[in-house]
Amino acid sequence: MGVETGVMGASPHRLIVMLYQGARQAIAQARMHVQQGNVSGRGEAIGKAIQIVESGLQQSLNLEVGGEIAQRLNALYGYMSRRLLEANIKESEAMLVEVDGLLATLEEAWIGIAPEIARMAAQPAAESMR
Repeated sequence: MGVETGVMGASPHRLIVMLYQGARQAIAQARMHVQQGNVSGRGEAIGKAIQIVESGLQQSLNLEVGGEIAQRLNALYGYMSRRLLEANIKESEAMLVEVDGLLATLEEAWIGIAPEIARMAAQPAAESMR
């Protein structure tokens, strides 16, 4: 299954997981390029990670409805973008590792709420059968 097919058939929950995974893959590539001294490859991979964080994860937030959690995630995504930019400028693998760790924690938490989402989705269906 191609990425486009996966995106088209994915639930909103799954799309966020895919964004976390894509950003982490881009960071892994950037780390490899830092180690190899590949400046253009590093810049391209970090640019991709920043784009996923800003245009994917940050843009998916509903700041009006999401309350404090959405506000905090927005601030965290902004921090990640700045750290990624700084990692590119300073050729810092440590900064890439830091952002990857933050994304890994969020991805794990997001995956952990999947059973709760499924339960909530099933609940209205069960109630309508009564």
